[in-house]
Formats: sequence, structure tokens, C-alpha cells
Amino acid sequence: MAQASIVVLRACLALLAMPIYLLSFLGIWKPFCSKVFFPYFLEKISTVHEKKAKKHKQELFRNLPDFSRASGELKLLEIGTGFGANFQFYPAGCKVTCTDINPNFQQGLQKNMNKNQHLHYEHFLVAAGEDLHQVPSGSVDVVVCTLVLCSVHNVSGTLKEVLRVLRPGGAFYFLEHVAAHPSSWKHFWQQVYYPTWKLVFCGCCLTRELWKNLEEANFSELKLQHISIALPWTPIQPHVIGYAVK
Repeated sequence: MAQASIVVLRACLALLAMPIYLLSFLGIWKPFCSKVFFPYFLEKISTVHEKKAKKHKQELFRNLPDFSRASGELKLLEIGTGFGANFQFYPAGCKVTCTDINPNFQQGLQKNMNKNQHLHYEHFLVAAGEDLHQVPSGSVDVVVCTLVLCSVHNVSGTLKEVLRVLRPGGAFYFLEHVAAHPSSWKHFWQQVYYPTWKLVFCGCCLTRELWKNLEEANFSELKLQHISIALPWTPIQPHVIGYAVK
């Protein structure tokens, strides 16, 4: 019965979003989304998410200096930097390499760089999380990924790249929205929204159980916590937060 309801509601949602499905069929939606709509949407939703997640992020990134080298240097790579919302949480003098598959965040990114001049910005790479070949193996102390694993094409491949670029003893920090409990109404509505949401928001998947990918990756230590960050009028509420050590 539940599955039938999901199918019917998905169809209703698809009808409402029919213009976007048509633009996608014509090959127009994807470039428009990546260049115009998604950067605009991300900037708006990030403002809300940052307010609700700020305390969580402050606590998450509090021990970043623990992974500095003996010299005190801390090299950090961020996957899916977007507008640079995390810059404010990085320690002074941190050397940052920014990567994103979408190069259309320049205006917001520059704004956050200007606000966070306590950092050294080393490189800006247009790259997918699954392919960081421009970054040498074992070259960074910390990798950060927030609200990105929901949209990468291959989660396991991205985590393999994270492990490759990290030096031994380095850490991977994450904050990601995930699937709700299968018996909950939240999960029911995530299932309903899933196909249209993924199309409209550049491949964002609502139902990934990312904690399983993290548990299965070859980290020596994993600190993971399930939390709730409510975003009004969205099916994004359950999150996982923490860090893993290579």
C-alpha cells in the first residue's frame, strides 16, 4: 500500500514539475541548473542551513589543529567548496585547496574569501570528488566534505580518493544529510520527492545511507553521530556528522 502511494504521489509531483522534465529532455535544464538555478538555490538554502548547523560545525572543526604536521602546517582540501561556507571554521594559517565540479560559484566564493583572510588559499580545482587526480597522493592533512556526498556519482569512489590524498594519520571531516529511518514518515516523503528532487537539484539524492559507506571505507577510526537539522519545507532533516582517520 505504501509503495503504491509513493508511485502515485511521485507521478503527481512529476506533473507539477513537467516543464523542468521537458527542459531536461531537450537538454536545456542541466546547463541552466548548474550555471544559474543551483548556485542561486544553494546560496539561499546555505544561509538557512548555516544558521542551524553553526554550533554543530564549531564543535566538529574544533580539533582540526590536532591534525597539523610537526611544523604546525595544516594542509586542507575541501571537496565541493561551493561558496566557501566552511572557511570561517578553519584555523588561522591553514592552507586550503578548493575543489568543486561546478565552477559557477565565483561571486559567493570570492565574498567568503574576502571575509576569511586568516587562511592561505593555494589552489582552485574544477574536479569531481571521484577524480582528484590533480591532487598528489598523501599530500593533505585534512579533507572536508559537507553536503556533497548526496550528489557525487560514486560515494565509494569519492571515499577512496579521500583516503588516497590524505597522509597517514590525516582526517576526513563530514556533515551530510542522509536517509531517514525506513519506518518513518520522513523516509516516506523522501521516497516521494526523490526522482524530482534529484532532477531539480543537480543530482542531490535524498535516500543515501552514507553512514554505511563511511563504515565500509578503509578508515582506521570513525567518529560518527546521527543528528537532526531541520530545513523548512524540505525533506532534508536527518544528518550524519563526524570525522574519520586514515
